[in-house]
Amino acid sequence: MLQPQKLKVLFLCTGNACRSQMAEGWERYLKADRIEPYSAGILASGLDPSAVEVMAEAGVDISGQRSKVVKEVAYVPFDYVVTVCGHAHETCPVVFNRAKVVHIGFDDPPWITQNAANHEERMAVYRRVRDEIRDMIANFEERVEAV
Repeated sequence: MLQPQKLKVLFLCTGNACRSQMAEGWERYLKADRIEPYSAGILASGLDPSAVEVMAEAGVDISGQRSKVVKEVAYVPFDYVVTVCGHAHETCPVVFNRAKVVHIGFDDPPWITQNAANHEERMAVYRRVRDEIRDMIANFEERVEAV
């Protein structure tokens, strides 16, 4: 019996360190049966250890993912490209001919927490964004069709 083809989705951010990595992890965790997720950045700035930590708290292991640039996944025939930050949305490459480009932005935890008083204050921001991304992924198909 033929398996239905999975949607191919790219989560795009500036550095592919935090938000796009969390989105890829959530998509794989919640919807691996119907969606094939990828993440990339305009730049590759490395996987954010705090993102790995808060995702692990939620039972999602993204420690094996790596930060990569868009050209590394440009060969994939994406159905959707979801920009999760303003900069990526403004500079989204035009290499995605058939993909529907959708912007669903989230706060940038590393930026917001630059001057956090302590580790717990920092992690609270990461957890909030993690949970917002999870909610978006839980309703992904409806969300991207509505945009």
